[in-house]
Amino acid sequence: QVQLVESGGGSVQAGGSLRLSCGGYGYAFVGWCMGWFRQVPGKEREAVAVLDINGPETEALYADSVRGRFTISQDNTKQSLYLQMNSAKPEDSAMYYCAARYGYCPRDPLRGDEYRYWGQGTQVTVSS
Repeated sequence: QVQLVESGGGSVQAGGSLRLSCGGYGYAFVGWCMGWFRQVPGKEREAVAVLDINGPETEALYADSVRGRFTISQDNTKQSLYLQMNSAKPEDSAMYYCAARYGYCPRDPLRGDEYRYWGQGTQVTVSS
């Protein structure tokens, strides 16, 4: 069975940094569409960043709200996905989820409803 486990969440002051990790188990990392999403209680889940594998080269896609501050990356040898969060803002506070889908990414990779596998989430709190 495919399982995803996030880690690295916690509390940080505005302007600080956090590095989130996601480990995949029970599957080959290569050939899977992977991304990060977040959710605040009472609000819809939103995309943060996705590694789009649909094109000839993998392309990192970011939500406008995090572009320039967050960086998504992967380590195929460790079957791990990362989210480097820099210049954190209070509005970045949320539960962050790692998501995966076998094969191609959705037509709109930032849409979360077609990702089949999800981790339990890791809480990020940014204080001012």
